[in-house]
Amino acid sequence: MRYITILLLAICILMPSTAWSGKYKLEHNAIATIELPKPVLSSDFSIEKVLSERRSVRSYTDEPVTLKEVSQLLWSAYGITYTREGLPDFIRGGFKTAPSAGARYPLEIYLVAGNVKGLLPGIYWYVPEGHVIHRLTDGDVRSDLMAACLSQKFAGDAPVSIVWSAVYERCTEKYGERGRERYVCMDLGHSAQNVYLQCGSLGLGTCAIGAFSDDALKKLIGMTEEEVPLYVMPVGRLPREHKK
Repeated sequence: MRYITILLLAICILMPSTAWSGKYKLEHNAIATIELPKPVLSSDFSIEKVLSERRSVRSYTDEPVTLKEVSQLLWSAYGITYTREGLPDFIRGGFKTAPSAGARYPLEIYLVAGNVKGLLPGIYWYVPEGHVIHRLTDGDVRSDLMAACLSQKFAGDAPVSIVWSAVYERCTEKYGERGRERYVCMDLGHSAQNVYLQCGSLGLGTCAIGAFSDDALKKLIGMTEEEVPLYVMPVGRLPREHKK
């Protein structure tokens, strides 16, 4: 028995990091899978115009957003832009709209949908491979999201919110604590800024939320044990006073 224990310890020590460090791809029990409309790759708005007009917006109209707009927002956050055979597993489908340290792509992205044309209310998990969303739960949970976000009203008013989490181990297995302390946050900033700019191009408003109960948000979304919640961005149509 002693020799078996020693042998198992030796195997664990010599095993490649990807064999023991956890899965690159998460597993969720989905109610349904929805194929998203293909993203648009050009618009009438220049990047300079969007940058000059970007603002944080915390109030929205009662109008719904569309599934096409949701598709564009999710693609801008983490959609795949390049793929080929033979890419490492940790890239998870291909290079994406947001840069990532070492192409480790630690982020996961969810959608809390409450008022979307062509999409049932519920919580959805965005999977860049195939550009699809998996419905995880049914029902409008925006009031629960607002509570998790420490009663910030615009989190409950927005027709949709995008939620980010991270699996830190995807970065720390290569970069150690520097991956946890710096690179994951850099990746999040890249992805969230894409959403800010895409909102500007679509005539939508958003404002990032970093103040929330980690436990409440993680439970509401149904994140896996490996994930850490990072960010919430409610998105809605601009009220009159914000329109140019």
